[in-house]
Amino acid sequence: MSMRIAVIGLGFMGSTHLKAWRNIPEAELVAVYSRDEQKLTGDLSQIQGNLGGPGETFDFSNVRKYRDLTELLSDPDVEAVDICLPTHLHYATALSALRADKHVLVEKPIALEGKMADELVQEAKARNRTFMAAHVLRFVPSYRVLAEELATGKYGPVRSAMFRRRCAAPVWSKWLGDADKSGGGVFDLLIHDIDFALMLFGLPDAVSATGYEDLPLGIDTIHATLYYSDTYTVVIAGGWFHKKAFPFSMEYTIAADGGTFEYSSLRGDEVTFYECSGEQRPLELRKEDGFEAELRYFLTACMEGSRPNYCAPEDSAAAVKVARVLLEARKRNGDKIPCSI
Repeated sequence: MSMRIAVIGLGFMGSTHLKAWRNIPEAELVAVYSRDEQKLTGDLSQIQGNLGGPGETFDFSNVRKYRDLTELLSDPDVEAVDICLPTHLHYATALSALRADKHVLVEKPIALEGKMADELVQEAKARNRTFMAAHVLRFVPSYRVLAEELATGKYGPVRSAMFRRRCAAPVWSKWLGDADKSGGGVFDLLIHDIDFALMLFGLPDAVSATGYEDLPLGIDTIHATLYYSDTYTVVIAGGWFHKKAFPFSMEYTIAADGGTFEYSSLRGDEVTFYECSGEQRPLELRKEDGFEAELRYFLTACMEGSRPNYCAPEDSAAAVKVARVLLEARKRNGDKIPCSI
């Protein structure tokens, strides 16, 4: 049994997803969409991003090539679409795909406003279609192991948590530097950590934030605190730090009564757990690629007609809303405000 997939958008994320789809036998790539004629030939060798390998050339000889989205969405042979377009196009494209009765995977964030995100969730329910955001961090082994370990409850209450994600300001796609189209570095980059924190801890009671934005200079940073019933806090920090040379990194530190979890991509893939006794040990990670795991999970949900509970669309909508609250809190320069979404 297989499912027929179309990839919409052949930029960095489209290329990344194509690499993953070709390793999933149950997925049959039947169509692609782009307005770039060179990309429609399969030549994605010039693609750039803030992680992953270089661009590649794909064999599109048996794949239908669309330059018009309406025509692609009208193709009865396409059962599911993977939307990898610029962020400001996610909402309208996903909505049109759902109304064309396609299953939909859409890159994060699913929309730039909470109201739009909610509308997508409701449309998917009304159409009985599988709808999921590509929040790959939930599937990255070094993060998934943290979620799985904390879910056991054996470490006791969490007392504090810190997530940080940083990279150079993007120069490979002009739309990313336009806050109206991408949401800026805070929204586009740290939506990963916002979503992951909400998965682990739920919605905070209040938030505060400081930071600075100068997109022409390549700076868009935040240091945000999420407050949970005055018992513990979660810090989310990072953003864009100038152009080109600044290295990509992601990390976390989670302190619970039973010990502390520590991870930094700058030191490799290993996640270390520091015991209360003073001992330390590496955690065993799943031997899988996060993008492949994410796409395989979506595909299984489509084929089984099941709900993607591990990456529920309601959670993705909540991440959009909290990101907006954090940006508002940054404007207030450290004031603590309710997280009312």
